Amino acid sequence: MLPNVPKHLPQSLLYEKAMEIFRLSRSISHYFVDDLNYLQDDGKEDPNVYFSGDIVQQSVSLAPEILKAESESFSENKHKYAASVTRLTNSLYKNCERLEKTHSNGRDFLPVLRNELKKFRKLQRSWMMTL
Repeated sequence: MLPNVPKHLPQSLLYEKAMEIFRLSRSISHYFVDDLNYLQDDGKEDPNVYFSGDIVQQSVSLAPEILKAESESFSENKHKYAASVTRLTNSLYKNCERLEKTHSNGRDFLPVLRNELKKFRKLQRSWMMTL
């Protein structure tokens, strides 16, 4: 699912944190899918189930974007990928907020993910200065 990391690229703390966020969001998403995978009284599905998939998709995209930024030789392209990481992080945080409003047991684990995202943002700020 995630690309193989080239041997010549150092594995940064930001990359490692992105991988941790991916593993955590994937685990949390399983709780939501189990709890929200039902039809409502009016025959419609719970729209919040899609947010659980979104957190996985956004978190799986973090690490490749970091690798792209670190492997680019042109500063302009590095900043383009860094901006993508910022957008993904913001979307991921926003979807966590949305999922916290659901009636699922998985929402108990969202503060853990949001806390990891806060740590990620701190690492991201210093990482962006080094690009």
